[in-house]
Order: sequence, then C-alpha cells, then structure tokens
Amino acid sequence: MAKEDAAVEKLAPGVDVRGAGHLQGAGGRIQAEAIPHALQGSHPSSSIPRRTTGHPLLPVCAGKLRLQTPNSIRFFFNFAWKDLIALAQTGSGKTGAFALPILQELLDNREVQHSFFACVLSPTRELAIQIAEQFEALGSAIGLRCSVLVGGVDLMQQVLSIGKRPHIVVGTPGCLLDHLTDTKGFSLKKIKYLVLDEADKLLNVEFEKALDDILKEIPKDRRTFLFSATMTKKVNKLQRACLRNPAKVEAASKYSTVDSLKQEFYFVPADYKDCYLLHVLSERRESMIMIFVRTCESTRLLALMLRNLGLKAMSISGQMSQDKRLGALNRFKAKDCNILICTDVASRGLDIQGVNMVINYDIPMNSKDHVHRVGRTARAGRSGYAVSLVNQYEAQWFVQIEQLLAWIASTMVCRQEN
Repeated sequence: MAKEDAAVEKLAPGVDVRGAGHLQGAGGRIQAEAIPHALQGSHPSSSIPRRTTGHPLLPVCAGKLRLQTPNSIRFFFNFAWKDLIALAQTGSGKTGAFALPILQELLDNREVQHSFFACVLSPTRELAIQIAEQFEALGSAIGLRCSVLVGGVDLMQQVLSIGKRPHIVVGTPGCLLDHLTDTKGFSLKKIKYLVLDEADKLLNVEFEKALDDILKEIPKDRRTFLFSATMTKKVNKLQRACLRNPAKVEAASKYSTVDSLKQEFYFVPADYKDCYLLHVLSERRESMIMIFVRTCESTRLLALMLRNLGLKAMSISGQMSQDKRLGALNRFKAKDCNILICTDVASRGLDIQGVNMVINYDIPMNSKDHVHRVGRTARAGRSGYAVSLVNQYEAQWFVQIEQLLAWIASTMVCRQEN
C-alpha cells in the first residue's frame, strides 16, 4: 500500500481520497452540489431538488437502469481536480461513475455539436462492447451516438459508424490506432475526455506502443480518468497516461473483494482435479457458473468433457473468432447454457446478470487476476460464491493471493480432501 501511495503522491501531492462519502484534499470537502444532477436525490425516500425535476437522465437512471441510490464510487462523479485515478471493487458501478459526468457535460453544452467528445479504452473487445451498450442505455433519452472500434468485426461497418460523427468512441487500443492511421477524416484532436477502463491492464507493456501512439494523437487539454479494481504501483506507468494534478479516489481498500462474496478453496491432487470439479458442479446444478482456466486449449477440452457428461457448457477464449466469442457470451446470458469456461479474456469488467458462482479451475499466476475473476459474481450488492481448486503445484500462487488479500485466509473454508 505504501508503494502505491508514494507513486500517486508524486503525481498528486496532498490529494489522496479514501472512503465512500466525500472527497477530501487540496480543495477540502466536496458537497452534494458536486454530484451530477442526474443522481441527486434519486433515492425514493429523498426529495429531488427542484432543478433536477425533468432531467433527461433521470428516467433512464432511476427507471430503466434501476440506479436508485448512488453507491460509493458514484459519489465521486465530479470534482475540482483535472484528472482522476479511481480504485473500486468489482461490480461497484465504475462504468456509471465515468459515463454520467461525460453525459452531463454533453447536456450542459448541448448547443454545441460535440462529435468525438470522449474516448474510452478497454483491454478486451467484450468489455468495449459492454461499455458502449451502457453508454447507449444511459444516453438513450438524449440521442447519444456511440461507436465501437474493436478487432474481429467488419471494418466497413466501423468506418460507417465513424462517419456518423459519434459523441463517444469506445475501443481497444490496437484497433483504435488502426482507424486513426487508416480511416480518412477520423481524428480525436478535439476530445475532452479520455477514459482508461481497467487502467492497470492498459498500462502494461503489451499495450505500451499503441497507447503511446494514441496519446500523441489526442489533445493535452483534456480530462483523463483511470478506473480499475486493481491499480499499478509504478510511477512511470501512471505518468505514461499524461495525468495532470490527479485526484486519487479509493472507494474500497486496495485489492479487496465485496463482503457479499463467499470464497472457499479445495486443496486437491492434480490428477483428480476433474473429479472435484464435477463434485462442485453437481452441488450447484441450477447455478450460472463461470469456470476460469489458464489456456485456450483447456477451455475447449473442459467444455467438451462437460458436454459429454450431459452438462450445458460453452467455452470462450482469445483464439476464437469475435463472432463465436460473442455468440457464446450471448448464449450464456440468455441461459441457453449455464456453464461458461473461459480464459482471463473474460475476467475483466464483464457484467453478466445472474452469475452466482465462479470456479478457479486453474489458479492464476498473477494474484491480481484472482480479484477480477471472482468479481464476475457478487455484483451490484448481490451475493456470490467462488471456489478455487488448488493442486500441489499451484499452492505457491495461492499463498500469494492470500498475501495480496490479507484478510482472505480468515474468511475462506479450507477443505482438505483425501
């Protein structure tokens, strides 16, 4: 914790915000007036201020999307500082926390035609598509135009979408850079907001060149938001995002999971892991379950085994075409199957309603990935259940997870199986 705090302190001296109800730092405490009008007084028991009555975002937030009470991360919608580093638990509403201020500013300046107003980057295609869907839902009452730029889909459709001059561009770094380079007339030189969702992943070396090239193409006079459930500790990575006097917001303690998530682990012999997986699945036959494995080949083999045993299982991995990946996700969301076997391509940000169990068939080598995996359940205040199957070769990785989440050992039930 001290290393990360020191990293941010170099970027934002004296501005470090923790807790759920207020911002505190160089500007003192920010009162309710700083919260976007769309959510002020949105709880049924509170009175809506006169100025928010009839606000275009209210019917969508309070009705269609059922956002009744602003939770911890959504209290930090607007603030006096230029940029933001926000850390919050999985399933806590981070997308709304950056989407609503952008829509609010679009509304406040509706007399100006703001095409290419904001750019949102995500590390995976599925998360980019989900973010765009949430933007479109929130902005449905105000005619919001949104374009999704990801690989694996028809290029001409994306070019036509760009030609409609969208307000919001959501994409993965590589595909967005391709369009900036090759699509005539496409430029982000006038954007007002840059959002890095799952920022710690985007600031890794695998996205380094694409992100650096994108930052050269966008104006320095912008607001930059970094959101994630886990955040990088290295100053040089944070500085690469070109933050200026950022505020750091923590709506929860570092690397924490929600209280409504129950976690257990089985210490099992490697040769019998499949047997214990079937035992766990047999106890939760009616549950919607996501099973995480380490390799793309494992997703295919495990799905084939479970289907041969009469279970409704689908797989998703980075080696599948985008159409097949979306098809598997849509079938899972529609409950045509109740088991989705996936790699870490599905561990970041995906919000699939009804998922009430996550199984770590393979323990992640990166401890942070555990936080994101189990975060696919117990979202938005619901309860959830996570099981980790740990064999003798994975014990060291599991110990690292326990050290990362210091409290986890006391809340897990260890079941030694003979």
